[in-house]
Amino acid sequence: MMHGDDNGLQLPPNIAPIQLVIIPIAQKKEGVLDKAYSIAESLKSTVRVKVDDSDKTPGWKFSEYEMKGVPIRLEIGPKDIENNQAVLVRRDTREKLFVSLNNLETEVTTLLTTIQNEMLERASKLRETHTFDATTFEEMCETANNKAGFIRAMWCGSLECEEMVKEKANLSSRCMPFNQKELSDKCVCCGKPAKTMVYWGKAY
Repeated sequence: MMHGDDNGLQLPPNIAPIQLVIIPIAQKKEGVLDKAYSIAESLKSTVRVKVDDSDKTPGWKFSEYEMKGVPIRLEIGPKDIENNQAVLVRRDTREKLFVSLNNLETEVTTLLTTIQNEMLERASKLRETHTFDATTFEEMCETANNKAGFIRAMWCGSLECEEMVKEKANLSSRCMPFNQKELSDKCVCCGKPAKTMVYWGKAY
């Protein structure tokens, strides 16, 4: 849920079913498909790779795999083969990189690690900057009405309080983290002794 944009998914490399898709450019030209298959064969032991040799246009394929969230697109065409290079395109930033075919395996594995780490860093920062603490019900309602994100607040454990939060603040409980932080000793709703800290959020 954290990763995506107007063009579709952005899958972290570690969980992506396809980590690298190879798009042959001008694939009907001699040697292009053979080179694409050869690259796939050389990478398949370290990367989840696919060659799209369908009759769709390259532009169509680019959009399709962007939508599916494949972390890296590799473009290979006659000019690339002539220059002993391939074009790598990151799904998350759309950055284009020209890499030598001699170093392709190292470049791809390094890039996948970089994408994984940078996506995690961006997601963690976004979560942290959109998480707010509330110790009173008024503060909780005000935050819910004026800020987008999660609200951390203490809860006594009663269903009545959870229902009141849902009804009056339009929030529902999201999770009780393993690493508890005692924001106060009172339930944000009823003021009785609190049992646990809860992340609350709006359901969209």
